Amino acid sequence: MEATVECEANSKHSIWLPMILAGSMFFILGCITWLNGAITPFLQQMLVLSPLQASFIISSFYIAVTVAGIPSAMLIKRVGYKNGMAIGCAVMAASALMYIPAAKMQMIEIFLFAQLMIGVGQTILQTAVNPYVVKIGPEKSAAVRVCIVGLLNKFAGVIVPIMFAAVVVTGVVDGSGQLSQQQKDIMADSLVMPYVLIAGLIFLFAAFAKLVPLPDLVFEESEGNGKGEVKEALQHPHLVLGVVAIALYVAVEVISADTIGSYALQIGIADYSVMTSYTMACMLVGYAIGIALIPRFMSQQSALTMSGIAGIVTVFAVVMGSNDSFIITNFLLVPFGGPELPDPLLCIALLGFANAMMWPAIWPLALAGLGRLTGTASGLLIMGIAGGALGPLLIGLGNVAGLGAQGAYVVMLPSYIFILFYALKGHKMRSWK
Repeated sequence: MEATVECEANSKHSIWLPMILAGSMFFILGCITWLNGAITPFLQQMLVLSPLQASFIISSFYIAVTVAGIPSAMLIKRVGYKNGMAIGCAVMAASALMYIPAAKMQMIEIFLFAQLMIGVGQTILQTAVNPYVVKIGPEKSAAVRVCIVGLLNKFAGVIVPIMFAAVVVTGVVDGSGQLSQQQKDIMADSLVMPYVLIAGLIFLFAAFAKLVPLPDLVFEESEGNGKGEVKEALQHPHLVLGVVAIALYVAVEVISADTIGSYALQIGIADYSVMTSYTMACMLVGYAIGIALIPRFMSQQSALTMSGIAGIVTVFAVVMGSNDSFIITNFLLVPFGGPELPDPLLCIALLGFANAMMWPAIWPLALAGLGRLTGTASGLLIMGIAGGALGPLLIGLGNVAGLGAQGAYVVMLPSYIFILFYALKGHKMRSWK
């Protein structure tokens, strides 16, 4: 089935009205996704989890993509992109309510199931909204549109950890010491009302997606079937390699955004819950630069190439830096009233800048020239988000294996090397021969 738009492609009006819908969906995705970085160290302290156990909180959220990726694509073809957005939001909202009994019973198993289900809702929403953004305008400027809505996603990533710290963490915990059962109960109770409000907010977004009278992507009938289209799509190397690139990108993005709080907790930083905001702020800067430069001054391929190189250099800075050095923070934060933070911690945040242009660049490069296979290809790319489950586990295993909390970040290097390969050659491959 081939995706088309119900309005004229050359009309600015036809592009920007759907962009409002897509932007709101990216914002709610950001709220849910980047809350992981704040709640993981919070639960790690409340439930007394090891770094490896804490990594399961993040991994369970992303592993849902493996299960829900292709079914989500089939669902979107049946109900349409707008209805798919509404269904995805509804599933996420219902799943958010599961955090309440999880908190009351202080059971990691219920938290993990809630994370899994909210990940299913996120997968449905991602499968609907990403091709919607790519296909509502010219292909050469697709990365710019993804950047624009991505700004809302990353902006949510900046404010949500700060709000979580202000509403939930402040006055409840500090970064060190054993907790009494009474303190754990106070921490658990502090989660209830925020998740009630989160569920209510996402239900409102579901209603907005369902009821707003904006153009949808509709499908024309074709001869293909689901299984046949998947097999046909896998014959396109630039798509298959794009799926791998997305998986590795999400792995390093999740590591930089969602494990920075746990790393801060381990080195004794009291404000560990806001660390994700630093990574997201760096990503916002990267998105803003991408919007300014692509495609006028820089191609999507060039942006991805530079991102891969920046990632490799920054990982070396993380692993080889000293926690007793504060050169970066004295240059970037302290003069403006910010806190003094160790260089390796700031370099983890700076990985957000290196990662910013990867998702916007990989998507259009992987979908280029696929025509009627776009919907199926999008489902396969969404499955790549499962890479987010791998990243935190590798960090946790590296920690257990003796690399230490800092040295474990070396596991990111192969991902950036592959992304650099995709930027230079992989996206051009049109045959496996």
